[in-house]
Amino acid sequence: MATEELERPKVRASALAIDLRAAMGKLVRRLREEVPPGELTWSQQKVLFRLEREGPATVTALAQAEGVRPQSMGATVAVLKDAGLIAGAPDPSDGRQTVLSLTDVYRAQLKASRAAKEDWLNRAIQTKLTAAEQGELASMLRLLNRLLES
Repeated sequence: MATEELERPKVRASALAIDLRAAMGKLVRRLREEVPPGELTWSQQKVLFRLEREGPATVTALAQAEGVRPQSMGATVAVLKDAGLIAGAPDPSDGRQTVLSLTDVYRAQLKASRAAKEDWLNRAIQTKLTAAEQGELASMLRLLNRLLES
């Protein structure tokens, strides 16, 4: 009986992990429905998100960060440049290199995309959850943030 009681929290944690992953996956897919699908590959999206998070970078730095060859990153960057999503400027410390950054056009697209997702989520929270449930959701977010700190 003691072993069974010790195992119960492990089983519960495992079930919670499975349910949380599934729910988060559904939420991500639902949020993606709020904006028109893009023509970008996952690799291209990762580069854009990295430039947004970490700021301007060279092709070499992006390749190292993503664990790919500079030639492969160069191809990815070329597509993003052609689409007008990133632009390059000479590296002030090494004129032989180009520093890449997001364009204002892409920043505006990103802002609109996030606003559409947040608008849907805001409406869903207001219309589908009671005030008490909204409080529970706030508590859950604090717990999720604690999980993400580890």
